[in-house]
Amino acid sequence: MIAHPGGFLCRKANGVPGAKAIWFGLEDVHVAAKILHALWMGDSVSCVQDNSLKGDGMTEKTKIALITGITGQDGSYLAEFLLEKGYVVHGIKRRASLFNTDRVDHIYQDPHVTDQRFSLHYGDLSDTSNLVRIIQQVQPDEIYNLGAQSHVAVSFESPEYTADVDAIGTLRLLEAIRILGLEKKTRFYQASTSELFGLVQEIPQKETTPFYPRSPYAVAKLYSYWITINYREAYGMYACNGILFNHESPRRGETFVTRKITRGLANIATGLESCLYMGNMDALRDWGHAKDYVRMQWLMLQQDEPEDFVIATGQQYSVRQFIQWSAAELGIHLEFRGQGVEEHALVIAVEGDRAPAVKVGDIIVRVDPRYFRPTEVETLLGDPAKAKQKLGWEPVITVQEMCREMVEHDLERARQHALLKHHGYAITVNRE
Repeated sequence: MIAHPGGFLCRKANGVPGAKAIWFGLEDVHVAAKILHALWMGDSVSCVQDNSLKGDGMTEKTKIALITGITGQDGSYLAEFLLEKGYVVHGIKRRASLFNTDRVDHIYQDPHVTDQRFSLHYGDLSDTSNLVRIIQQVQPDEIYNLGAQSHVAVSFESPEYTADVDAIGTLRLLEAIRILGLEKKTRFYQASTSELFGLVQEIPQKETTPFYPRSPYAVAKLYSYWITINYREAYGMYACNGILFNHESPRRGETFVTRKITRGLANIATGLESCLYMGNMDALRDWGHAKDYVRMQWLMLQQDEPEDFVIATGQQYSVRQFIQWSAAELGIHLEFRGQGVEEHALVIAVEGDRAPAVKVGDIIVRVDPRYFRPTEVETLLGDPAKAKQKLGWEPVITVQEMCREMVEHDLERARQHALLKHHGYAITVNRE
């Protein structure tokens, strides 16, 4: 018997007219009994590998997905999710002098193995010929465009690069689908952003809320949003936008605010840092877990007709509140004092043994004006009612559970680094 990546295919071999193949999932504990029963009834059964089957038991071609930004937070979670569903997954990664695949190393498959279901390709959203070649080679059923220069502050320093990758990169993918004649085959998901709302025109923000982008990143994403809709309407493509509000996890980039907080406080707790420097702590955000959001991304491509959806939790908290939650997970209780650039957080109590380097009276959070944006987005709050009504989607992981998971991850790393430092190894902490 030969196993299929998602299960077993058992075909009747006695030539009975109209007999169909029977597919058993790997999770089916009764598969052996069913085969034996068929043999007992006089049927000749052969079990062979069949790569044309989906992981859900449907007798149709295995779906192929192509993910840009696969080495990022969302890309890695989405790759895991699709592999579990029986997909063949291809990802595009940028070339770097150092390996940059940490988030997907655990699902890496040697390209020399047979029936490889996970493959990586060198590429870049700024390279048209490269994207055309990869799409022509892979022939994907679904493309998830998650790649981007996604840091708002960096977009002010690199506006041209941000526009090239985030705006024109999306156009390059859509045009590649069109010129390769894949308009009716390939479904396209565009990762849009709540930053489109910027200077918000209504609270909460939903699919019909007017956009008012406030950064080069958001402006570039506005182009990608509308070009996706344009190709949908002009060429009949299944192309849709997911307007994602902030979503986090232990895989979040360390320069993004939530991860900066959990990593910074974990380092302070273990003596690797003495203070966390922040920008606008009054900013209000709608935070969810990336695992919940990639599930929604997949759901959007499984519908009869393409539509755009807000992906959010519908709950809102301040950056200051997230700092307090993270500190509390470490047994650190804070009191915020002062206003504006003079605001700081004073340690008023320390419980347990998770923060041995912290004592009452320490000031461990301060404001650094360098982290203020030229045009600030003060509040973002999404309304996911359409996603709930049409797709049955709701977030499962709470923001508090997400915060706890992130702190645990960063505390473990901080302890490892502190141990190395204790034994004389040089440990450099990047505070940007």
